[in-house]
Amino acid sequence: MSSDVEDISDLEVQQEILVAGNPTFEKITDVVSRIVEGKPTRWWYGLFTVSVLLTIMLAANLVYLFWEGTGIWGLNNPVGWGWAIVNFVFWVGIGHAGTLISAILFLLRQRWRTSINRFAEAMTIFAVICALLFPAIHVGRVWVLYWVFPLPNQMSMWPNWRSPLLWDTFAVSTYFTCSLLFWYVGLVPDLATLRDRARSRLRKIFYGIFSLGWRGGNRQWRHYELAYLVLAGVSTPLVLSVHSIVSTDFATSLLPGWHTTIFPPYFVAGAIFSGFAMVLTLSLIARKVFGLEDIITPRTLERMNKIILVTGMMVGYAYAMEFFIAWYSGNGYEKFAFVNRAFGPYAWAYWIMVSCNVIVPQLFWSKKLRNSIPVMFVASILINVGMWFERFVIVVTLSRDFLPSSWDYYSPTAYDVMLLIGSFGLFFTMFLLFLRFLPMVAMSEVKGVLPQADPHYHPPGGGS
Repeated sequence: MSSDVEDISDLEVQQEILVAGNPTFEKITDVVSRIVEGKPTRWWYGLFTVSVLLTIMLAANLVYLFWEGTGIWGLNNPVGWGWAIVNFVFWVGIGHAGTLISAILFLLRQRWRTSINRFAEAMTIFAVICALLFPAIHVGRVWVLYWVFPLPNQMSMWPNWRSPLLWDTFAVSTYFTCSLLFWYVGLVPDLATLRDRARSRLRKIFYGIFSLGWRGGNRQWRHYELAYLVLAGVSTPLVLSVHSIVSTDFATSLLPGWHTTIFPPYFVAGAIFSGFAMVLTLSLIARKVFGLEDIITPRTLERMNKIILVTGMMVGYAYAMEFFIAWYSGNGYEKFAFVNRAFGPYAWAYWIMVSCNVIVPQLFWSKKLRNSIPVMFVASILINVGMWFERFVIVVTLSRDFLPSSWDYYSPTAYDVMLLIGSFGLFFTMFLLFLRFLPMVAMSEVKGVLPQADPHYHPPGGGS
């Protein structure tokens, strides 16, 4: 009887294995640390050079924007926001998956998150930095941007608390602060590992300062786990609140197509959808380039694809409900707004959005396609293209408002395009620097899900 129990226990342990190859703790440390300790590859230098050049283009574009004003963009009378707010909502959405993977899945005790949570959290930080750029520059008079902060200005007047700009300031800055703390706390044990392995004095000093004197004692681990749990609990509501607040920038208006209560859940689902797609894209590249196939396993990728499928269905349902409510309301302006989206001058953008966000995720119903690396890589890129077009459709299709005499067609200028491409350059510059100097996989957490970490683990083939 006892033998049968031991066999069942061993079987359950084997089923819990989330890292392939049955590695030891030392092997996990070596595989992840060598990425930081070794010399960058030619691929890294090439990608970093391209991303830095795009970031320089972004900086030059911003300087010219501050000199000339927002007239260099393709803004017109009915479309007063343009690509700046399209890009803002897109990047905020990209940043959502990091907090979801780290905080919510941690609270739900989903152990498969451990191999992807570190660079998902880093992606959140960098995406929010890119997102913060656009509300700052689209206001035109950037030198009075401090008016959006809750401080009296030089005229002894408080900011306009009814302004969406103020809501965005509170929401995004709070989200960024909590995400940064959550990311940094998780890094501390791994920074101590790199400190102890460092050979150069500069590395020892750098990692020694930021590891906060970590020695891995029992008391430190208890405090660490408590702090991590508290930050996860604080971060979880932000996943729902931040993009809900961003959606109210649109939904509190009286414009047909925007004045709808479906926006908050619709935006949150879309943010998680696009964020997971970006995490999938980056994880597929990272596991191939850095040889992390045993840590970021196909089982983890398949679970990410399932979440993409679920959130994609939610987004598709929201698209359908928008049309249904427009018809059911009996409001002619609402009906026209949505018919115009699908069959008006921007129909091409609408159907790109539907194809990428609704049709492409349906591939993941097939287990074979859900486990195909080329399929999931192409699908993740198409989903992010579709999510950018979703924000484009929401912002730009209002070029046809109440008065036909004011209708116009929005066309971006070269400066709009350079601003979008430059923001990707900024994002990948920060991400590549992260890969170079910090551990991209949470070593301490991956070790915690290995079978050896279970005190009741019995190695196969006997042993004590």
